[in-house]
Amino acid sequence: MALYMIGIGLNDEKDISVKGLELIKKADKVYLENYTSVLDCSIQDLEKFYGKEIILADRNMIENGISDILEESKEQNIAVLIVGDVLVATTHIGILLEAEEKGIDVEVIHNSSIFNAIGDVGLFSYEFGKITSIPFGYQNVEVPIRVFNDNYKLGYHTLFLLDLDPKNDKYLEIPEAARYLIDKGIDPELISIGCARMGSKNKEIKVAKLKDLAKSTFKQKLHCLIIPGKMHFIEEEAIERWKEQK
Repeated sequence: MALYMIGIGLNDEKDISVKGLELIKKADKVYLENYTSVLDCSIQDLEKFYGKEIILADRNMIENGISDILEESKEQNIAVLIVGDVLVATTHIGILLEAEEKGIDVEVIHNSSIFNAIGDVGLFSYEFGKITSIPFGYQNVEVPIRVFNDNYKLGYHTLFLLDLDPKNDKYLEIPEAARYLIDKGIDPELISIGCARMGSKNKEIKVAKLKDLAKSTFKQKLHCLIIPGKMHFIEEEAIERWKEQK
């Protein structure tokens, strides 16, 4: 008996790896963690493609009820599906450690995540500094500003992940995040990159000044924002592709 922690990618039901799909079919019960991110397809699409009934696991179940799921995995093969990659969110690392402490066999199947999907923008991945998040209720939050300032002084790019609450269909969007950064003293003239639904065929990427992104619109949900640091000439050329979409 075992716990399968399976990354299912960023787009739709077909992003699953062959190994991940094999383990899903082997599982006695399948959970989908559905609060750290969302796919561009329905749970019914997943169930049809995987051939399994899927139990939605909200934030409360994952953070407070995970012990029950781990107990099940002592007697059955339990799959926990995670949008993107398995171990990007700190919550999932905690689950892995707790399972190992309980002597449960754990198999981790990785997949794509926002951290490699942003390569579509054209910035070099090794030139990103510390990643930060902008939460709901950000009015008195200073951490993203400190992270950006530290990164920018070193010439590094900064990726801002924006908060989401899929259960209530609530998503922090790029214009609101840009206004927050400007209000906190970030230069509104800085070239910035707004990204929506990365990893999907419907992705949107817009390059503009931060003040212009504060007035922009995006058709897709699930946003992130990048402020580049010092760019190589290839990076500058690469992001030019997205400027006409602003």
